Amino acid sequence: MGSTTTPVTDRRAAVALFSRLRTPQGQADPFPLYARLRSRGAVTPAPWGGYLVTGHDLCAGVLRCGDWLEPDRGWRARQGSGTRWNAPSAREIGNTLPALNAPEHTRVRRAAGSFDRSSIQELGRTVSGIVDGLLDTLAERLRDGEADFAGLVSERLPIATIGSWLALPRADWARLRDLTHEQVFTQELLPSASQLARSDAAMAELRTYFMDLIRHRRNRLGDDPVSRWIRTWDAMEPDREQADEGVYFLALFVLLAALETTSTLLSTMALLLVERPERWDLLTARPDLVPAFVEETLRYDPPTHVISRVAGKDLTLGGYEVRADEMVHLMVGAAHRDPARYPDPDRFDPGRDTTQHLAFSAGSHYCLGAPLARLEAQTLLRHLVTRLPRLALVRRPPMAPRVVFRRLLSLDVSYA
Repeated sequence: MGSTTTPVTDRRAAVALFSRLRTPQGQADPFPLYARLRSRGAVTPAPWGGYLVTGHDLCAGVLRCGDWLEPDRGWRARQGSGTRWNAPSAREIGNTLPALNAPEHTRVRRAAGSFDRSSIQELGRTVSGIVDGLLDTLAERLRDGEADFAGLVSERLPIATIGSWLALPRADWARLRDLTHEQVFTQELLPSASQLARSDAAMAELRTYFMDLIRHRRNRLGDDPVSRWIRTWDAMEPDREQADEGVYFLALFVLLAALETTSTLLSTMALLLVERPERWDLLTARPDLVPAFVEETLRYDPPTHVISRVAGKDLTLGGYEVRADEMVHLMVGAAHRDPARYPDPDRFDPGRDTTQHLAFSAGSHYCLGAPLARLEAQTLLRHLVTRLPRLALVRRPPMAPRVVFRRLLSLDVSYA
């Protein structure tokens, strides 16, 4: 059924809700605001044009339907040179795998390869060793009373994992992690000019870093992923400069995808564990529930709360006519609390069926790194409840000023 209110009325209501969503209180707990937005219908006109989609089934349908496209290079160019879509960082993101449409997406995804079972098994040993080292550091800091779990563990595990896999110098890891936090603003819904400037600067530094790395790696090809991508792109693209660009955008994509959302998943998972003692006790008694705990974390508060698509042609969505090139924002954070899909959705329940969650997207753009993110989260959770006495939350964590990508700025814990 379509909306019973006019688009103008709907847009005004959405403006008020989004104003609250962008406050520290709204970012700390956006879910009551999502519920109000969802109560206006599964589809609502967005304040700035296009539509907000809060219904789970509609979001899943858009992600799985080939008529809904990524806002790719061509779409961004059509928005005009003065728009945020043509900021240098936005154009750069527009060349990475998640922003491509078929057939180019299919070609580049094949070149990227995948995390198959043997790769995950090999990475599992690496991740386990990294987790043990990080928890040693955490335990040492906890002797002083409290420690920042996010800073000591959640932020460090993903960069150590992907840095080791890509054979990046350890001395570069901290800077690369910081740059991923800076570049993310270009992917927010309504970035300010100053935020876009930060993203532009971070993306320029990342380009310089990886192009230098690729030139160096060409002279010493090994068995690491960057070397394999160089060989693959050389076979696909006779122009050396274009081949290096292809490798660069793959390396950039892998770094950004592996760090930003995974660190948030790890911090959110730890927060859900330590804020309720019975959850720690449950996993201590039932370690077989670790995978389910991770999946419910992804459902309950996913790292990415919004996924955007554009109409490939004139389409109908939830009773609204969406014109070709018009954008829809899939409010995944809201869709995951849709009572039509998840009974009692505001309750954290590792026992529920979460097989249809959209935290890793769906369809042809299903997240390539999902197996690695799950590996890191499950390994950390198992080691955490096995190695340490029960931890407790010291204070509610502050959140980064974002709507699309969640991030806990700190997570202070102590022994219970």
